Amino acid sequence: MKKLLLLTIFMVTLISNAQVQLKGVVKDSIGEPLEMANVLAINKVTKKMASYGFTDAKGNYKLDLEKNSTFEIKISYIGFKSADFEITTTTEDIVKNITLKEDNSLDEITIVSKMPVTIKGDTIVYNADSFKNGSERKLEDVLKKLPGVEVNDQGQIEVEGKVVEKIMVDGKEFFSGDTKLASKNIPSNAVDKIQVLRNYGNVSQLSGVQNNQDRVAINIKLKEGKKNFWFGDVTAGVGNSPDTELYLFQPKLFYYTPKYTINIIGDLNNLGDVVLSRRDVRGFSGGFVTQSPSNGTNINLASAGIGFLNAGARNANRIETRLSAANFSYSPNKKLDLTGFLIWSSNSNGQRNINDIDYIDPATPDEFRDTETSQTSNTGLFRFGAVYKKNFSNQLNYNISGRFSNEFTTENVDSRLFSDVTETERATPYTINQDFSYFYTANEKNIFALEVTHVLQDEDPFYVAALENDPNNNNDVDNDGFDDAADDLGLDRTNMFYTLEQDRKVKSNQLDAKLDYYYILNGKSNLNFVAGTILSKQNFNSRFFQILDNGNEFDPNPDIDGIDDEQITNDTEYNFTDIYAGVRYRLKSGIFTFTPGVTFHSYNSNNTQYGTEFFKDTFEEILPEFEAVAQFKRSESLTFTYKKQINFTDVTQVARGIVANDYDSFFAGNAELLNSNSHNLALVYRSFNLFNNTNVVGRVNYSKTADQVNRNTIFVPGSAVSTATSINSPLDNENLNAFFFAGKRFGKIQTSLRGNTSLIKIYQFVNNLANTNEIFSRGFNARVGTNFTKAPNVTLSYGINFSDQNNSSRNTVNKNVTHTPSIDFDAYFWDSVTLTSDFSYTNQFVNGESTNTFSIWNAKLAYRKNKDAKWEYELVGNNLLATGSEASINQGTISSSINERFILPRFISLRVRYQL
Repeated sequence: MKKLLLLTIFMVTLISNAQVQLKGVVKDSIGEPLEMANVLAINKVTKKMASYGFTDAKGNYKLDLEKNSTFEIKISYIGFKSADFEITTTTEDIVKNITLKEDNSLDEITIVSKMPVTIKGDTIVYNADSFKNGSERKLEDVLKKLPGVEVNDQGQIEVEGKVVEKIMVDGKEFFSGDTKLASKNIPSNAVDKIQVLRNYGNVSQLSGVQNNQDRVAINIKLKEGKKNFWFGDVTAGVGNSPDTELYLFQPKLFYYTPKYTINIIGDLNNLGDVVLSRRDVRGFSGGFVTQSPSNGTNINLASAGIGFLNAGARNANRIETRLSAANFSYSPNKKLDLTGFLIWSSNSNGQRNINDIDYIDPATPDEFRDTETSQTSNTGLFRFGAVYKKNFSNQLNYNISGRFSNEFTTENVDSRLFSDVTETERATPYTINQDFSYFYTANEKNIFALEVTHVLQDEDPFYVAALENDPNNNNDVDNDGFDDAADDLGLDRTNMFYTLEQDRKVKSNQLDAKLDYYYILNGKSNLNFVAGTILSKQNFNSRFFQILDNGNEFDPNPDIDGIDDEQITNDTEYNFTDIYAGVRYRLKSGIFTFTPGVTFHSYNSNNTQYGTEFFKDTFEEILPEFEAVAQFKRSESLTFTYKKQINFTDVTQVARGIVANDYDSFFAGNAELLNSNSHNLALVYRSFNLFNNTNVVGRVNYSKTADQVNRNTIFVPGSAVSTATSINSPLDNENLNAFFFAGKRFGKIQTSLRGNTSLIKIYQFVNNLANTNEIFSRGFNARVGTNFTKAPNVTLSYGINFSDQNNSSRNTVNKNVTHTPSIDFDAYFWDSVTLTSDFSYTNQFVNGESTNTFSIWNAKLAYRKNKDAKWEYELVGNNLLATGSEASINQGTISSSINERFILPRFISLRVRYQL
């Protein structure tokens, strides 16, 4: 690592010493500086671009050029006649000031199109070929090399610290709901331009009356040869591993015309190459984003999904993936656009986790368990959308999307406290979302926006747990680990197995409708009046029971300390109504935009237990909000926001019957729960400067929540089995977190520094005793790498994370540290050979002692005759060091644990790709 770091530093120094600088000022004919003028240098001998840049707010420009060489310099600015001149460098810097004259001709557009990066208002346009070195295969590979663009650890695309909400191809939506389908499947050689659309809004009518500074989209412009023809690639592969034969088949086909598009993605493999994880599938939103701000009410829809573990190459030892996806768009005329997709995803995986659990309560025995899990998830997704634009003043949108799943999981647990445990769980949930919106501009001063969303959700998990039991030692000192809990739960303890079953069904039906009216006072201010309602109905039915050894059902009779009037069933209906009206005032003054607002809410929440017990809460609330934006430059801003919010829980938290969440974790709701309210403040700074190639993002968030819904966790004395109930915290919970990112390019060297810190303070109850749980986390990641187009590239990074947990039940602070250095390498040789490699090393410490170290190395060697060859052959190695497991440190409110995850073994595969 030290040698590679020194090598990188040496390369930076070498490049710096081999260059001189051309600099100056670009002005118009009256002496005013021109900001964001394009400056391009082309080597006269090679005829290739040598350097490029932009002018800053004062018109300054600078280019790094090779010594003793001749360059053609082109300086252009839309609306002005370009300046072309020749420069021959020596060993000294050169200063040359330029004056551009106004010109109505469009000759400069030819020059602009050659620029690697151009900025047109809120749109940043990247010329994709300017950032490729030949090793790229997918869109994601190109995005990672663009200045101002990052791909985070979750695969999300970030621009200037903001997550990209959608990707379009030639203006057509590409699988709305998850950008990873685009970034990981669109072939890089089909991409001509990448347009980053800042301050993005789906409705042009609202662009002048709203603040969209946090919204970003990307539009991919295809190369001309990819239009009106099928393009894409088909990859097939085989291989072997210690346990099984490997296979892979991935067709990815695309067809684009101005009138309609078709995208087809297929995936069949057991190599751990997961295109859409189950977490991605469950989070697939269908791409709908409301056009008006939140009005201060948060209500949770109940989720009773099964405990399905997310599977990937870094946390599973077996993965089989099947995916079929089709996306279409059709524009029968200029006024109507139709889009949609169908996705079927199947994921079967096996996992093994070893957990060493240290409970915060000193009276609770620590646990050690070895769990083997087998999971299968089959999910269908669909979406259909229509946008009708009669004219600029009228736009109507309609979307319907749905998710249907069939999921099954089984776990075999070897527990130090509970001996052998077998768990199974199955569910067939579905969700249907609809949204309708209509936008109408009556005249230049009056705009109306109607938005209606409807959610229908149904979840039906069924859980079974079987624990070994010796019925002859129930009253002994050394009884079975579950015996005392079984006594509190009122189970029959005369059986050889405790077989527990939990049946649940949760139905949710929610309607959210609001009408916004915008009145434009003048060119710098407007009023936004809003009125709306949220109507939510949730039903929860459950039954907890025991299956005896003879197969008969037995209804337990629980008697748990701290839980009043225990029931083993739930029949709960939870209804919620919010009727609100509000006003916002938006004012632009110089570099500032101020948006104060207030909404008035009338709330009514009530729940009915077993059809006979009624609990109701009705009240009114005034919720203020404020936003101030300081736009120092086009790409530099500071934003402050404040918002008071009211948070409501869901039906599962108020249903007071006992529910088995796990064999060692039971839960009973609280029918008298109140809502919580929170004060939320945020300060965000963003700066993207192409003049000096820097990208800076800083963010600080603080929230303080009163009456937060927390839990009182009650452990069976001397046992790790607990029963929790919901309570409103008597003290305020607080959360402070900060994030910082700074990236800078020095010629072909790119560097970045990322840091984050958070302080979470939660008041909780364990065994009816209040305690305070504070977690102070901070982490840093430094990265330096090269970005050559004709030479190998190396990227070095080093990450370190600290996490300190201070709980009032402990005498000491629990301190964890994780070190993660890594090296990435990619090269394209002889216009035919691609070599990529990534290596990472992790070392974890708990209270100063190293608890786990592991290394992961992946590599790929690919050959194709030339860049335009149809066939490519790849030799791919995953986990080449045959690392058996990884570990992570988890800090929770009732325990901390070290989790060892067994991962996919060493895979060697041979793949063949055919490019259409």
